[in-house]
Amino acid sequence: MPSLKSRISEELLPFVNQPGQYIGQEINQLVSEGDWKKAAVRVAIGFPDAYTIGMSHLGCQILYWLANHTDGCCAERVFCPWLDAENIMREKKIPLFTWDTRQPVAEADIFAISLQYEMSFTAVLQMIDLAGIPLRSADRDDSHPLVIAGGPQADNPEPVAPFFDLVVLGDGEVSLAAILAAVKEYKAGGMRRRDMIRALAERFEWIYAPSLYNINYGTDGTIASIKPTSPTIPSTIERCQTLDFEDAPFPLRPLVPYTEVVHDRFAIEIMRGCPQRCRFCHAGYTKRPLRTRSVDKILEMAEEMYAATGIDEFGLLSLSTADYPDLKELATRANQQFTDRRVNISVPSLRVDKMLQNIPWMVNSVRKSGLTMAVEAANDDMRAAIRKHVTDGSLLDGVRQAFEAGWRSVKLYFMAGFPGERPDDIDGIVRLARRVADVRKELGKGPARVNASVGWLVPKPYTPFQWAAQPRAEYFHETRIRLNRMLHEKKSTVRIKTHSVERSVLEAVFARGDRRLADAIEHAYRHGARFDGWDECFDARLWKDAFEATNIDPDWYAHRQRPENEIFPWAHLHGGAPDEYLHRQYEDVFTQIKMPQPATATA
Repeated sequence: MPSLKSRISEELLPFVNQPGQYIGQEINQLVSEGDWKKAAVRVAIGFPDAYTIGMSHLGCQILYWLANHTDGCCAERVFCPWLDAENIMREKKIPLFTWDTRQPVAEADIFAISLQYEMSFTAVLQMIDLAGIPLRSADRDDSHPLVIAGGPQADNPEPVAPFFDLVVLGDGEVSLAAILAAVKEYKAGGMRRRDMIRALAERFEWIYAPSLYNINYGTDGTIASIKPTSPTIPSTIERCQTLDFEDAPFPLRPLVPYTEVVHDRFAIEIMRGCPQRCRFCHAGYTKRPLRTRSVDKILEMAEEMYAATGIDEFGLLSLSTADYPDLKELATRANQQFTDRRVNISVPSLRVDKMLQNIPWMVNSVRKSGLTMAVEAANDDMRAAIRKHVTDGSLLDGVRQAFEAGWRSVKLYFMAGFPGERPDDIDGIVRLARRVADVRKELGKGPARVNASVGWLVPKPYTPFQWAAQPRAEYFHETRIRLNRMLHEKKSTVRIKTHSVERSVLEAVFARGDRRLADAIEHAYRHGARFDGWDECFDARLWKDAFEATNIDPDWYAHRQRPENEIFPWAHLHGGAPDEYLHRQYEDVFTQIKMPQPATATA
């Protein structure tokens, strides 16, 4: 019988678009033939999106590096096959395989899946299903891997909780190392898979086993209680934190893809957490405490990664790179170290206040084709309400210095749908974008190209907006029309692009959803929902049908104002600041914009 490796080469790769994304064997791959078979613990590290997205994700590379530098462990990568590959795999009965050495994912001890985004839920089911593993944890037996979730969306995993055996809350470096050691110990002692679920949940305060908790609902549909099924199971789950960030495991020889990926660079996380705490930002409230790497460490890592890859661009990554305390020293020294080798520094979205005014010292160290700034709201008082520390004055001063330094275009990120939002907040998006474009004219040059991206607010758990009602789809559609009408009233170099309204509403359903949504997710998946984060794949009708078939009202999840005392689906998962503090922050939003807080709708 042909091996799985030969079947992939002969029956799959010749018949798919871009076969290079499935071949593995990239530069700096850590696993070779035979490592999987002889390992005490085998791990499939799954990313529920296409290779081009997953290979750009630093977190998965960190976990891959850590696991393969752990004695007795072997980790291989697996991504979500694209639609054409999925069809062939089903037709030919080719199971989901690992990229490194073509191993069946179902033969892993651990299938660790990164939950980055609500729109990846059906991709999670696609990967589990293609692997030949039952979708639901309750239907698995001792022959199946432990299916474990981690990542930002694990902070509220309830919509997909029935599909996971275990969920890890918090940082991955410490938690993965501990899980590998525990599973190795349990396997050596002959422990059954099912017993490992309970043992791990009892052993680590940051591991959540959804099957070991009962969720009770009130007559109004809200949650009445969340209780463990046994006194040995903790009533609350705490967040795992990597406190020694300076020396945390990191891929100094990162994988180099053979095909084009979203970010063709090597990346260094220079800081974890964000001091700003913008009131809509889930990461700002959950990635505390703030941790940084030293400049010496970052440049040492960059030198080794450049030597191991030859890639001519590296990114300084964090939630708010402008807030890195030694950014000026870092950029200056990086410029001195790499400019002669024509290596560029990539800086993500910058905060447009006093830090941005230091742009000239980065002239020779960053690309000047475009500058990205997250402004979020158009008016000063709304920015103050959402705690975005930017004023019109600091924004315009910042872009003026950027244009003087050579930048020609700017991308501005805005958001619409904030609580208490007024028509002038919408009109202000166009006005402010035009003002930014005209700043370059004041320097005797042509107007700048300004691309304004407008997203729709998705209220997130662990933020002050977790109580807020997302505006209905009609509001967002009217906002899009209003922006386009105002933009076309006067010819300019400003362009506005808006996000998908239907996808943002679905994201809001899942962001604060409970495990009753699992039936709808499975229904949508079985009826063809795939790659919902991709415009060419997302089909809102599949989700409408799924909600109707499972008797779920999505509006109740997305557009309902929550009362202060409602029990949230993640109430047993301690991911951030206390609710009392968050609700005071929510009330302050309406004080800042001098608007009354909306009344709580009846359930």
